[in-house]
Amino acid sequence: METKVSVVRIYLSEADHGRHKSLMQEILNILHDQHRVKGVTVFRGIAGFGDTGEVHAADILRLMVDLPLVIEFYDEEQVVEAVLGLLKDLVPGGRIISWQAACR
Repeated sequence: METKVSVVRIYLSEADHGRHKSLMQEILNILHDQHRVKGVTVFRGIAGFGDTGEVHAADILRLMVDLPLVIEFYDEEQVVEAVLGLLKDLVPGGRIISWQAACR
């Protein structure tokens, strides 16, 4: 049986901070504690850059690492819309993408 879901991908960096802790942790708390979304995965990239063009990469010569993070989650459309309403004030503009998918 096929179910329609919304998939969301959020682009962050390890250095992004929320109101009280890391932005990644604040988003995970919303997804887990407040909305119990069906599936969440956090990816930690080895390199990447955003709209500023500044490259962030894992490098054994650097002590501070600010690697890219991607949080991806999915659920029914109404749950995703509720979550996005909470995230709009936390996540900088242009870092959230979403699309419809089929869950099989």
